[in-house]
Amino acid sequence: MSIRNRGGEWEPLLLGIEPETCGVCHEGLYRNLTMLRGGWSRCSLCERFVHYSCLASGKVSYLKRRPRVCKTCAVQQPPSPAGMSKPSVPAAVK
Repeated sequence: MSIRNRGGEWEPLLLGIEPETCGVCHEGLYRNLTMLRGGWSRCSLCERFVHYSCLASGKVSYLKRRPRVCKTCAVQQPPSPAGMSKPSVPAAVK
């Protein structure tokens, strides 16, 4: 779609597509750059799109934490000890 300019030239009416930016490194989430590097995902806490490499690591360094949390949210969130989920008092046996 285009419109004729006053001088008889044609100018396109298409708007430039603004890429989403990573919430951690603030670089663009371009498809051609991130496709071979793991892509991108949405942080489950702040709901921002981030590069896959900008997600917090899990127990194994090359696997990412679940639910997906970006590195900035992982630093702000206090670490939850794994032993706290278990009850401190053993259950009575009948």
